[in-house]
Amino acid sequence: MNNEFSPFHNERSKYQPRLPKALQGQVQIQPVSGSAVQIDAEIQKLFPTTTGLETVKLVSNDSSTAPAPGEPITVGVVLSGGPAPGGHNAIAGLFDALKKINPANRLLGFLNGPIGVIQGDHVEITPELVDQYRNTGGFDMIASGRDKIESDEDIERCTRALSMLGASALVVIGGDDSNTNAAVLAEKFKARNAGVQVIGLPKTIDGDMRNDIIETSFGFDTAAKTYAGLVANVARDAKSAKKYTHIIKLMGRAASHVALEVGLQVRPNLTIISEEVEQRGWTLNQVVEQIVDVVVRRSEAGKNYGVIVIPEGLLEFLSDFKVLLQELSILLRDSEEILNAYSSDEDRRQFINMKLLSESARVYATLPDSIQHALLKPDKHGNIPVSQIETDYLLMDLVKLRLKELRLEGKYKGQFAPLHHFFGYEGRCVAPSNFDAEYCYALGYSAAYLIQGGLTGYTVFGQNMLAPTEEWQMGGIPVTSMLNLELRKGKMKPVIKKALVELEGKPFKKFAAERDNWVVNDAYRFVGPIQYYGPPELADARTITLRLERGE
Repeated sequence: MNNEFSPFHNERSKYQPRLPKALQGQVQIQPVSGSAVQIDAEIQKLFPTTTGLETVKLVSNDSSTAPAPGEPITVGVVLSGGPAPGGHNAIAGLFDALKKINPANRLLGFLNGPIGVIQGDHVEITPELVDQYRNTGGFDMIASGRDKIESDEDIERCTRALSMLGASALVVIGGDDSNTNAAVLAEKFKARNAGVQVIGLPKTIDGDMRNDIIETSFGFDTAAKTYAGLVANVARDAKSAKKYTHIIKLMGRAASHVALEVGLQVRPNLTIISEEVEQRGWTLNQVVEQIVDVVVRRSEAGKNYGVIVIPEGLLEFLSDFKVLLQELSILLRDSEEILNAYSSDEDRRQFINMKLLSESARVYATLPDSIQHALLKPDKHGNIPVSQIETDYLLMDLVKLRLKELRLEGKYKGQFAPLHHFFGYEGRCVAPSNFDAEYCYALGYSAAYLIQGGLTGYTVFGQNMLAPTEEWQMGGIPVTSMLNLELRKGKMKPVIKKALVELEGKPFKKFAAERDNWVVNDAYRFVGPIQYYGPPELADARTITLRLERGE
C-alpha cells in the first residue's frame, strides 16, 4: 500500500481518459473552409500577422502510414490565473501526445505562472512527475500565477528564456485574459521571427470563456457539480433543522453561469442572476426586497428557513452600486494626496461621503462600516477591491434591518435566523469529474498536434460535447477571431469578450419558468457528491446548462 497518497488518489490515478476518435491513430489538421471571420480593423492593426486565419479541425487518418519522427522539439507549458479542475490532465495529454509524435520530444513546465516564463524558471515534465498528477485537481504540479506578459521588456525576456531552453512552442492554459495574452505573445513572437508557436487552452470554472465554437471551458463541470453538492447539503440541513435561512455566495464575478447551474441542479428557494439584475436595472435595495419577499412568503407558510444563492459579482451589476463604484474610482484617483494626508480611515470616509453625489452617498451610507472602509483601499492597480466585499454578509445585514421595519409595521411575524456562506475555493482544485478529466486530456493532446502542424495564435476547442467522448470533435480557433476592443484601465485593449448568461437562452428560460414554484415549496434536489465510478448516468453526466444549450 502506498502510504503517501490516499486510497482515492491511488485508484483515481489509474483512470485512463478516453480519447476522441479524431485523436486516435495518425492525426491530421484540416482547415474548416470559409471559417475565417471578418476582423475589426483596429484588431488587424494590432495583430497584422495572426489575423485572417481559418478555424481548423483534427481528424484521424488510420489508413496513412505513420510519418517518420521529425527533429525532436521542446515545448513549454504554463498555468495562468486561478486553478480549475483538470489542469493536470491538460498537461498529461500534452505530454503523452508529444511523446507519441516523437519519444525524444521534451515538455518543460514553467513555474508559478507567466512570471516563470519571463524568468525562465522551469522544471522538466517527466513520466515520473506527470504520473503523480494524473486525474488530480489543483495546479500544484507547476503552480499558477496572475502575471501578464505585456511590456516589450517582458516579451524580450521571454524570447531570451525560451531561446536558451531551445523551446519552439508555448502552451498557455488559462481563461479569457490568459488566452488574450497568448494572442499577444503569438503576434509578437511571429513579428520578431522568434520561432516560438503559442497555443491556448480554455480554462475557467466561471464558464464565461465560450462561444459558438468553444462549447464550454474546462473546470466548469467539476466546480458547478461541487458547489451544487455543497448547496444541496445545506438545503438538506435547512429542511431538517427548520430554523436557519442560508445566504450562499458562489464564485462567478463576471458571469452567473455557476449560480444558474446550481439553481437548476438544486432548486434553492431563490437564486439571483446578475445578468437579469442588470437588465432590469435593479438597485441594491430592490435586491434586498427580493430576498425579503421570499423570507416573508415562506414565513407565512410556516417555514422560517430557506436557501438563497447569489453570484460573487452581484454588486457590480446593481445600477446604483455601479454608479457608486464609478464615482469612487474617480474620487480615489483625483483626491489621492488629500486622502493620504488624513490620519484615520474615519476621516477619509467622511471626506468621501461629502464628495459623493447624493444618491451614491445614500448607497454608501447603507453599507456596514467595514465595507465602507474596504472600498477606500484600492489595489496596486488602482482597482476597488469589490471581490473582497462579503456580499452574502451585506445582504444578510440589510435584510435583517428591513424585516425589523416590517415587524414594527405588523407586516412580518416570523423568525429570521440567517447564516451566510461563501463557496469559492472549495471548487477550484477538486479532482476533475470524468467529463473534465477527459476534456482536459483531449485539449492537451490536441495542442500537441496543432504545434506539430506549425500553427500559432490558436485556442483549442472541443465540440459535440454531449456525445460520448469518442465522438467529440477537436480543433483550434484563431484567438484573433474572438477578440474585441474594450476599455480597460482607461485604455482600449483587445480582449476576449466574456460570455455572460443569456437571458433568452434555454438554460435561463428553463430556470425562470420554474423558479417561482421553488420559493415556498421545498423542491430541493439532493444531487450528492461527484461520482467518479458507476453507471454513466452518474459518472459521465453533463451539466444541465450544457444539455439545455445543446438542445437536449
